Amino acid sequence: MKCLSRTRFLLLLDGGIAAACLGVSLLVLLTSDVGPATPGGTAAAVGLAVLQASCLLWIRRRPGYALAVAALAGVGLEALCPTLGWLGLVAAPLSYVARLRPPRFSLVALAVLVAPTPWKLVSGGWRDMLLAVTALGLSWSIGELLRAQAQRRCEWERQVRATERERISRELHDVVAHHVAVIAVQAVAAEDVFDRHPAQARAALGSINTAARSALTELRAMLHALTADDGSDPDGPQPGLAQLDALVDAVRAVGLPVTLRREGDGEALPGGVQLSAYRIVQESLTNALRHGHATRADVNVRYGDGMLRLEVVNDGSAPARRPGGRGIVGMRERARLLGGTLDADPLPAGGFRVRAQLPVRAAVR
Repeated sequence: MKCLSRTRFLLLLDGGIAAACLGVSLLVLLTSDVGPATPGGTAAAVGLAVLQASCLLWIRRRPGYALAVAALAGVGLEALCPTLGWLGLVAAPLSYVARLRPPRFSLVALAVLVAPTPWKLVSGGWRDMLLAVTALGLSWSIGELLRAQAQRRCEWERQVRATERERISRELHDVVAHHVAVIAVQAVAAEDVFDRHPAQARAALGSINTAARSALTELRAMLHALTADDGSDPDGPQPGLAQLDALVDAVRAVGLPVTLRREGDGEALPGGVQLSAYRIVQESLTNALRHGHATRADVNVRYGDGMLRLEVVNDGSAPARRPGGRGIVGMRERARLLGGTLDADPLPAGGFRVRAQLPVRAAVR
């Protein structure tokens, strides 16, 4: 639908410019004192003006051919009505070519059109020749400026997509790491009680099944987003502060007692802030499960004065630095992207604390 709207907009734009060029041509042809002397000549000039203007309707598909047709029509207009301008209004198609093609192509077209301009010395004078050269140079410059601007915009959009895909890759790491941690802990629990308590083992296997399905679902969505060229968002909703209860319950189910405290109404915050807050808490609890050997954890979420404050404390050890590990780095990057800060340090009395401050106003666009 977006592509269709853009195509319709470009068609209307080209049609409007073509109509304006045709209107100017007809106005000069029908009011000039040195125009065609016969009705047949006037009809031919009008036909050539229509042909030249209509080239703008298909010049985006075939710029070279359209400019050639416009130039040939301009030769006839130059002969029938020199006051219309050099080769009619060929400057307009030239501007399109400069916008659509790189300079190595458009400069050749400009040179070909400028080369015969000394003919204006015969039909007009120095003034007419200078006007012809100036009009062609100005039209080429406008088209080249528009092309350079579009190229910079495309480069900026490419960088934005690359940054977004990098962010999505961090999302993928967080999600899969959490679910794999749940699966690993539940597998160990099932193995320990398999013979003595079959019911508990069955419950653990059910949790493994649920975690595996969730991991596969989110993995599929993330990979789809990574391979999409249009930058569209995943179909499913992103987690936020409302899903912290379910996250805490899942961690409790694998054997780590977690206390969740909330202050302030944070569920009305922007989605980007909520998503980053959720991922920070998720990564902190995952680290406590997988690497910290913690026996309990406390999660505090406070919102007030335009600031969302997170604190996750566990009684385990600091997560070891692993080659290629991006957990704490990813959390810190999330906070930085929102204009906030994140500290992750061991406590003097033992344990580990992750503390983040996310300014809400800085995140609102």
